[in-house]
Amino acid sequence: MPESTPKQVNLYEAKTHLSQLVKEAAAGREIIIANAGEPMARLVPLAKESRPVREPGQWKGRIWIADDFDDPLPEDILAAFEGSEDDVLQPPSDNTEEIEEK
Repeated sequence: MPESTPKQVNLYEAKTHLSQLVKEAAAGREIIIANAGEPMARLVPLAKESRPVREPGQWKGRIWIADDFDDPLPEDILAAFEGSEDDVLQPPSDNTEEIEEK
């Protein structure tokens, strides 16, 4: 059961016993780290992340999928996606004479 009063430790003690202090904090105890008696930091357990509950159907009526969504693509669009040998970029030629002739 977590203790209700925070435990105060000095900076040197915190460095020396950090792993034990982290275990205590994870168990629910608040640890105050002080420097020359002045509180400087607080070691507390991580809060569990709360995610909003998702409810199916929240987007109903806001989006739609066309009836032909999964139909085959028209040939011209399919060709644009697939490309052809003529569309493939060729590496630059090292021969400058060849470029000048074109």
